[in-house]
Amino acid sequence: MTNHKTRSRPLQRSGLLPMRLPEPIDPALAKHAEERASKAQNRIADRITRFSGSMAFVYLHILWFSLWIGLGVEKYPFGLLTMIVSLEAIFLSTFVMISQNRADAKHQVIVDEQWATVKEEDHQNRELLDLSQQILDLTKAVHAYARDAAGRTDGNDASPAGTGGGGGPAQTTPRQGGGEQP
Repeated sequence: MTNHKTRSRPLQRSGLLPMRLPEPIDPALAKHAEERASKAQNRIADRITRFSGSMAFVYLHILWFSLWIGLGVEKYPFGLLTMIVSLEAIFLSTFVMISQNRADAKHQVIVDEQWATVKEEDHQNRELLDLSQQILDLTKAVHAYARDAAGRTDGNDASPAGTGGGGGPAQTTPRQGGGEQP
C-alpha cells in the first residue's frame, strides 16, 4: 500500500506537480504553519492553490477542453463551457487572493519576530553601553587615585636635591689651616 506522498514524487520530479517546499525552519513560521493547518478550510485552500499552480492543472484543462469540443458535448459557441470556465476563473482568482493573504501572513510573522529581535538587541546594546560607561568611569577613577597616590608618595619620601639627606639646608664649614687646598 503506497501513500499519497510516495505516488506524487514522480509527478513532482517530472514537473507535473509543483515541488513541495521544505518545512519552515524558523520556529515562528513553523508555529504559524501549524496554526494554519489546524483548520480544514485552510488545508483545502492550500491544496487547491498548490494544484492550480501546477502544469498538471494546465494539462487537465487542455484535455478537458479538447474532449469537450472534440466529442461535441455542445455546439459552438460553447455557452455551458464558457460559463463553467468563468465560474472556475472566479474561484481560482479567489484562491490566488487567499494564497497572497497567506504569503502576507507569513511575511508578517517573520517581520514581527525580526522586530522583536531588533528590540531585544537594542535593549542589550543599551545595557552594554551603560556597562562600558561604568567601566570608563571606574578606569578614570582608578587613574585619578593612582595619580593622587603617586603625588603623595613623591612629596613624603623624596629629599630635596643637595640636602645631604639631613632634611635641612647644607652647611659648609671653612677649613682651618688657612692654606690653599691642592
